[in-house]
Amino acid sequence: MITRLGVVRSPALAVPLPATLELEACYRYCEALVHARHHNYPVGSMFARSELRKHIFALFAFARVADDFADERAFEGRRARELDRWEEQLVDAYRGRAEHPVFVALADTADRFALPITEFVELLSGFRTDLERRRYATFDELRAYTRQSAEPVGRLLLYIGGYRAPELHAFADDLSSAVAVARLIQDVPADWARGRVYLPAEDLRHFGVTEADIASRRVSPAIGNLVRYEVARTRALFERARPLVDVVGADLAMELALTWHGGMRILDKIEAMGERLFAQRPHLNTADKAIVLMRALAWRGETLPPRTLHLAQRLVTRPR
Repeated sequence: MITRLGVVRSPALAVPLPATLELEACYRYCEALVHARHHNYPVGSMFARSELRKHIFALFAFARVADDFADERAFEGRRARELDRWEEQLVDAYRGRAEHPVFVALADTADRFALPITEFVELLSGFRTDLERRRYATFDELRAYTRQSAEPVGRLLLYIGGYRAPELHAFADDLSSAVAVARLIQDVPADWARGRVYLPAEDLRHFGVTEADIASRRVSPAIGNLVRYEVARTRALFERARPLVDVVGADLAMELALTWHGGMRILDKIEAMGERLFAQRPHLNTADKAIVLMRALAWRGETLPPRTLHLAQRLVTRPR
């Protein structure tokens, strides 16, 4: 029996629950949850090794639902309670008592790849931070937040790819935080509406930008200066992570190359938006995604089997 069905239903997702807890149906449910949201990077793309894709969906579905508890209006007034329940179900899944489709799939993934529960618990701690903290004084404080709310996902992804070397996990931490920070810069007005400001207060003060500027969606040269700085620092994080994409094998090479270039491309769009960032949200359009794919193919396309490489090249070159 599926318990507490309501905890995964929100107006933003509206993904039908599977009729049974049959394993493959649960994995398909995880895939649907992930695909219900837009990302600047691929999740379980056709370029990941086929036998890994469903496990990637299980990881991201767990994080997707927990993130909704922290953000979606449907959970206002019960966010902490739902996160606590999600953690209870996580512990139950590790004890062989999964009763929810996400955890049926996740328990199978965790068992197959010996995933430590600590990474999932740390991720939930990061989402709880969103309930408790609304401002960050310094970038170091913001990075401490992304260490919990983003970096565990990168390490878990490497675990299921069979990569456990600490130096690779350090690169994955930088990539995960870079992706997260880029998204936070992209979403400044939306986060303001939730009562949060992730841009470090020391940066706002240095460039003469105020929270009133965010609230009024102001356009000004000072905001443009701030945006250039935030983009430059985030690009540096992506560059710190670059060696990871160079060394992973065919199982994750294109997936990570797409993630890297997707993040760098949204930074291009943010920088181009410049002083209008508070007034207009940048996003990746179809042409941007084609550029990301082309650049990823040029970087690690040699890892793809000929048939997949041919398909990818057709996607890039087809008329638009």
